[in-house]
Amino acid sequence: MGEVAALRMCDVIDANLKVKSEIRLTREQTKGGHARTVFLNAKLQAELQLYTDTLRTRNSEWAFFPTQKFPRRGFTANTLTQHMNGIYRQCQIEGATSHSGRRSFITNLASKGIGVRVLMSLAGHKNISTTQAYIDVNDDMKRRAVELI
Repeated sequence: MGEVAALRMCDVIDANLKVKSEIRLTREQTKGGHARTVFLNAKLQAELQLYTDTLRTRNSEWAFFPTQKFPRRGFTANTLTQHMNGIYRQCQIEGATSHSGRRSFITNLASKGIGVRVLMSLAGHKNISTTQAYIDVNDDMKRRAVELI
């Protein structure tokens, strides 16, 4: 959540107020302290564009996800985590945490045959074992695996 909370307008939208296809995070914005690029698919770009179009201000240095109280700096990582946990509770999704989206992202890509090194890079992990811990194995994945024999 820290990376999402750290996003500024200039990270996400270009000079024409269009959502970028790639977001470059500085080392200060990442949990691991390593700069990296986040790639956005067309569907996420479109959703973020709809959100961007509703914003009252598009000051390039302001937070991309502003709060009413602190629109310039936006959420802290902790506040955004609490907010997401509240959304999960409202939706009655039991057991979900701030890492659930990351786990789903990695697991879904793994089930589509994306290699663990690509997953590691997309997640911003430095160790493959960290990425592997996020991959949930399900019966569908096992069925497809045995069909390859």
